Amino acid sequence: MTADATDLPQGTRPSLLMRLPGRDFPWISVTILVGVLLLAFIGPWVSPWQPQALDLRSAFNPPVWVEGGSWAHPLGTDNLGRDILSRIIAGTRISVIVAFWAIVLSGALGTLIGMIAGYFGGWADIVIMRLVDIQLSIPPLALALILAAVLDPGLQTVVIVIVVTYWSWYARIVRGEILSLREREYVALARIAGCGPVTIFTRHLAPNIVNTLLVLATLQVGQVIIFEASLSFLGLGIQTPQISWGVMLADARGYITNAWWAITMPGIAIMLTCLASNLFGDWLRDVLDPRRKQL
Repeated sequence: MTADATDLPQGTRPSLLMRLPGRDFPWISVTILVGVLLLAFIGPWVSPWQPQALDLRSAFNPPVWVEGGSWAHPLGTDNLGRDILSRIIAGTRISVIVAFWAIVLSGALGTLIGMIAGYFGGWADIVIMRLVDIQLSIPPLALALILAAVLDPGLQTVVIVIVVTYWSWYARIVRGEILSLREREYVALARIAGCGPVTIFTRHLAPNIVNTLLVLATLQVGQVIIFEASLSFLGLGIQTPQISWGVMLADARGYITNAWWAITMPGIAIMLTCLASNLFGDWLRDVLDPRRKQL
């Protein structure tokens, strides 16, 4: 018999391992995400062409299902004869690297700041939350453009810009969770037992917000990928000769009328990855929500 979230002791969050994949498991989304991760690691070995290989005689070859296309370039070629499929595979690695480091660093920074604000309260909470309010009041893209213009464009700059932009989201959510958790009896008993803030953070508070952080991080994968693509499209993110989906969009924007596939294919890659991460994040949120009654 499968455990129901409503049958668990009060205050206990259900573990993801208590829910085996069933008919409601997002198989398609997980398959897409696993495929993206695999391409990020094994892309150089499965890519049919070198991503930067030029062949002007093959410029603007259409996809294989369009008249004039061939299996040599299944998704067609761009204005310089570069294979679009190979470039999409190469761009996958950049998207995964940016998403991983940006989410890990912004999550770690925002979680630490949110825990401090929620646990200690007082002036620490007031100052931190006012900084969060200021951060959230600035349009993310405008802040990113300012930072990217000040720093040298590149992979590290994109990660820094995303971390500066998104840490406040984690801080606000974690702070709300800690405000509730710090009033629990086990936290009070830990204080009476002489446990310091670091021990309470690591042993009593952090394990109880892992589910929330997992859901938030999963839902932000798509946002980070779109953010990186936007910066690269505007020329403030990834720079050639590095390849990203945003760089591909920027390179193909001048040929959208006569070579639609050059801008459509990387756009579809971005759309599928973001959609898959959002659907998986929605499912994960339902699974880890203790108030959700299993049907």
